[in-house]
Amino acid sequence: MPLTEEVTFKACLQKGNRVQVPKAVRWRFRLESNQVLRVMVCPVDVRMSWETFYGRMDKSGRITIPKLTLSLLQNRARQQTLTGAAMEVTLEPT
Repeated sequence: MPLTEEVTFKACLQKGNRVQVPKAVRWRFRLESNQVLRVMVCPVDVRMSWETFYGRMDKSGRITIPKLTLSLLQNRARQQTLTGAAMEVTLEPT
């Protein structure tokens, strides 16, 4: 059963510009790595700076944020790097 509704969670930005989708979310919606998702990300400390892209989850449950999207978020947050920063992530079906 693919994702049928919007789901929001918080995660730390990991090395390689990736965020981990929690196991509870993956199990509840039975997310698969071949499902394309609409992903919205925003640093927790910088509200109203959402960036949206389409992506897939890899087999380990991580979603890679594109470099352009990440650089736009870094400019708005006025930080050199966001690695380790808390991110609010929203997944929607396409």
